[in-house]
Amino acid sequence: MAAGAAAGAEALIVTHGPDVRYLSGFTGSSGAVAMVGGRAALFTDGRYTTQARAEAEGLRVVIDKKSPAVQAVEWLAGAGVTKCAFDAGQTTVTGMEAMKKALPSSLRRSFLVATDGLVARIRQVKDEDEIAQMRKAAALGCRLFADVLEFVVAGTTEAEVAAQLEFKARMYGAEAMSFETIVASGERSALPHGRATGAKLPRRGFVTMDFGVLLGGYCSDMTRTVHLGKGSDFEWDVYHSVLEAQQAAVAAVRSGVSCGEVDEAARAVLRKAGLEKEFSHSTGHGVGLEIHEGPRIAAKQEQVLESGMVITIEPGAYLSNVSRSRAGKPGNGKSAAVFGVRIEDMVLVTEGGGEVLTAASPKAWMEL
Repeated sequence: MAAGAAAGAEALIVTHGPDVRYLSGFTGSSGAVAMVGGRAALFTDGRYTTQARAEAEGLRVVIDKKSPAVQAVEWLAGAGVTKCAFDAGQTTVTGMEAMKKALPSSLRRSFLVATDGLVARIRQVKDEDEIAQMRKAAALGCRLFADVLEFVVAGTTEAEVAAQLEFKARMYGAEAMSFETIVASGERSALPHGRATGAKLPRRGFVTMDFGVLLGGYCSDMTRTVHLGKGSDFEWDVYHSVLEAQQAAVAAVRSGVSCGEVDEAARAVLRKAGLEKEFSHSTGHGVGLEIHEGPRIAAKQEQVLESGMVITIEPGAYLSNVSRSRAGKPGNGKSAAVFGVRIEDMVLVTEGGGEVLTAASPKAWMEL
């Protein structure tokens, strides 16, 4: 097993759900995959007997009352394995102790070799089938945004907008939302992760919607910010600075470019606009079987993008009264002074650049 060998081990045990699914096709909530040489086995419990055998084609399926991880280490030790890699970042102390306890006393000190994200790193580069599935998930997200705009009206609550998004997602075939839907309006749009609440959408102000669906096991992720009523010149300027930053970062995406270079492309635009300090998070992240995967698109990140990666590009600016004073743009009242803007697309990395998978959804300034 190449991954195990890379960690100085003969075998690999995987217990993290998305990694288990990636290696075996099994979608149940409790499972482990063990790999050694050319052999692989899936371990789960009796709840998944039929499902595991249907989904894990080509793998030996073992059903037992013991925890899947314990089953896996017992199988590997019985096969003569003396060192096995495991993902320390996805294993609890309790889980590790249970695996050790299942081993012969002679192996307990040396059998388990800690690694970090071996399978997750492989998952960063998607194959053609995965990319096709992610195109579908992204297209569904774009369809949802177009449909939900009729509910983005003053007096509607953020929670009602989120509910419409989630209801339609299910009606269109999504398995679930890929994360808790964000709808943040008015002053709450200045919260980068403002969860949908009972707050009513204002007559005038920004509404940020950040959402995604799970389709065929793969996530989508996109953010659009619209404005209710007539926007001020300053709001228009901030929005277009964020849009320019987002477009600059998308233009920087291509195989061979570092994640830090893509982040800097967005940050440089906001720096020139006097908004860099209002950009409080990284520019993006990988997405796939999980909503947040590698690579991380952030300052000083040296990892190089590779063809087949799918990442988000999502710069933002989140302003308070202090922010406007610093920018030399005093407001005409608190409601106009506190707001946020974020624009996010999913982007497929290719040799020639970045292909925006959520391009069907408009990003131009929108007043409703």
